[in-house]
Amino acid sequence: MSQNTTLKKISQILDISISTVSRALKNHPDISERTKQKVIELAAALEYEPNAYAINLRTNNSKILGLIVPSISYYFYDTFISSIEEECRKNNYTLLILQSGDDTETEISNIKICRHNRVTGVFACITPNTKDISAFLKLAESEIPLIFFDKVPPYENCNKVCIADAAAAKMAADLIIQKHKKNVLSFFGNKSISITQKRLPAFIEAFEQANTSANLDIDFALSFEEAYEKTLFYLNKKNKPDTIFCMSDEILIGVMKAIQQLQLKVPENIAIVALSNGIMPKWYYPEITYIETSGDKLGRLAFARMMECLSGNIQPQELIIGSMLVEGGSI
Repeated sequence: MSQNTTLKKISQILDISISTVSRALKNHPDISERTKQKVIELAAALEYEPNAYAINLRTNNSKILGLIVPSISYYFYDTFISSIEEECRKNNYTLLILQSGDDTETEISNIKICRHNRVTGVFACITPNTKDISAFLKLAESEIPLIFFDKVPPYENCNKVCIADAAAAKMAADLIIQKHKKNVLSFFGNKSISITQKRLPAFIEAFEQANTSANLDIDFALSFEEAYEKTLFYLNKKNKPDTIFCMSDEILIGVMKAIQQLQLKVPENIAIVALSNGIMPKWYYPEITYIETSGDKLGRLAFARMMECLSGNIQPQELIIGSMLVEGGSI
């Protein structure tokens, strides 16, 4: 007997009122400790579970947090989701995970699902094509806190948690410059997303300020397949790159597949530097040198900010997670 067990059943067995049972389970001070103990022990024996939906309606707090993410992948979002889910368990919340697949219509549908499930708050990473965030802002009108993370809108009056994208890109560029590399191929992601818009100019500016004679080729790859194909193209040119910068783990996978196919040695034949969550670089030997962009740290910061919002601190903020250089043997 579990969910079908009711307060009425417990009250009949103990010969007390339903209201007394209810207050005992809520640890109400008007109920004696002896009665509370009897009610709690019987409820446990009967595997009684409160009607969560009824509680949600009464308290207007579902204890469910929604998370809208492009996809659940090994590139970055898996660690972000894991950290959010862990924090949810610690704080008695449930996590509702929805994938947009980088499709704006699916994204809007996911927002509606969050509203219909009466979520307490929402974490959202927008698609590259999301220009209108009015559907998201309606959550705030319903007093549902919203935290944008990673890929965020340019709209200023909202809560955001981000990686220090510009600083991370500059850190990678500075390392390449310090190593006196002369022919640098740099792969960036979708031009429409906020992280590319922050990383690309910072990377280029670092080379310009260093006044280096290095040749800098900039290209874009929207998938590991595209990164693979383009890397093969550049490595088969007469003037081959001596270094490849990868803006993301997904790009890194495509680049390394091409390098391995051509049987090039790292770093003897070509050097590699990446921005990474830290998992993919360890798959290779030598390990890839990378600038950490931690999904785990970002997730914990996002959850902490959500708890602040739920406590009443809803003033829009943009919080930044710093990055650090992790030395491998690839440059």
